Amino acid sequence: MEKLLKVRNLSIDIIRTSKGNREQYLSSVENISFDIFPGEVVGIVGESGSGKSLTALSIMGLLGDDKRQSSGSIFLESREINKLDENELKEIRGKEISIVFQEPFSSLNPLMKIGRQIEESLELHGEKDRQKNKEQVIDILKKMQLKDAEKLLNSFPHQLSGGMCQRIMIALAVICRPKLLIADEATTALDNDTQELIISLLREINKDYGTSILFISHDLSLIRK
Repeated sequence: MEKLLKVRNLSIDIIRTSKGNREQYLSSVENISFDIFPGEVVGIVGESGSGKSLTALSIMGLLGDDKRQSSGSIFLESREINKLDENELKEIRGKEISIVFQEPFSSLNPLMKIGRQIEESLELHGEKDRQKNKEQVIDILKKMQLKDAEKLLNSFPHQLSGGMCQRIMIALAVICRPKLLIADEATTALDNDTQELIISLLREINKDYGTSILFISHDLSLIRK
């Protein structure tokens, strides 16, 4: 079977500037390699600060100006995605690879209604039928076990709980049926019952959509589940 994601000898540096304006490089990830096959769930576990999130951001092409991929390669099927430009990456993000972060409130736009935020993802990837998009959004919210899905369309993030916002983030991440979903400490800030619900929803996404999942956590028991 062909690999969906192939990471080889990935190294990531944090860039610091000294008083003399000289750039200094602090190695944060060193020579990590792993594969993810279609439909597979892979866990990355490690202590805080060990480079788990940097690995996820590197796969998404979201490292930012203060970090750099110093070596290695990342392939999505046959494409070396770490060599794509920003416009090419935008085509992939959300449609082929999506990510769910730890803090949903900082990921969602506080000034935009929930329904519009999810619809926007569909529109960015070519879905222009507003009524059809609305129906898809309602369906995915129901799949996330969110009650009163139609009412939620007109809600703002601050009106919802952290667990509800995290489920909305997952809905936003999978609305375009990506091949790979990265869950980066996606359950860390939630209570135990909500953690169990999120894990169950991720299992359903993996089973029903065939989406591969890269699950990142510092919690071995969550990785085991």
